[in-house]
Amino acid sequence: MLLIIERKDNESIDRALKRYKRKRRNVKVRQQLRERKQYTKPSRKRRNEIQQAIYTNQKELDGEI
Repeated sequence: MLLIIERKDNESIDRALKRYKRKRRNVKVRQQLRERKQYTKPSRKRRNEIQQAIYTNQKELDGEI
């Protein structure tokens, strides 16, 4: 995920960096909440990762990515 922080007029680099870090931290918290909303067994999680890798690999071979 790419976060973009626009620097405001007369804003120091340190202040903009602080806003960026806060925004990044909040995004991670939201991602963790989504993952914890419903329990996924480790075996099911691994199976999903394998299926995603197969899908991505096939797309790459077809030249779509």
